[in-house]
Amino acid sequence: MSDPINHLGLLVIDLQDVFLKAMPERERIVRRASFAIEAAQLLGCSVAATEQLPEKLGPTSEAITTLWPSHTPVFGKSAFSALEAEGIDRWIESNQIDHLLLLGIETPICVYQTAVQALGEEIGVTLLSDGIGERRLEDRAPVLQQLLAMEAHVLPSETVFYSLLGSAGHPKFKDYTQLVKRYNG
Repeated sequence: MSDPINHLGLLVIDLQDVFLKAMPERERIVRRASFAIEAAQLLGCSVAATEQLPEKLGPTSEAITTLWPSHTPVFGKSAFSALEAEGIDRWIESNQIDHLLLLGIETPICVYQTAVQALGEEIGVTLLSDGIGERRLEDRAPVLQQLLAMEAHVLPSETVFYSLLGSAGHPKFKDYTQLVKRYNG
């Protein structure tokens, strides 16, 4: 049986300062996204990011980019769905990703359209509920309700990563619990 982490990709969507400044819960988004990125790397999960029109709107926030290795792929895009970014299909294919963990902004726009496209391409989707955000909080519930109806999953990042560990016997369990304590302290 193959390790499920080998077929899992964490996709960080548009965590650019220009967008984060408009988010009422930007500190939460950055903190939980940072936790998820570090947890994914600890467990050997592939990580990539997208940036909406980076030449005009700037790069991913430095608060996020300092957490990942320099070889982390970052895909510029103009479409709202991250899966329309040039080269992302090669990242998915070369890493044999059949399930995406999504975090980023905005939930009712780029996160939603990415999830819909992934599901349409028969790629599983889990939205990390503590790592997504939107300008208008009232937009969150109907978007998540629709994605759940389309068979996406919506779970907090700790739940997802504890599920990947499976038990306290996992070789990375102690390192992971230290990471949890650091981000919850």
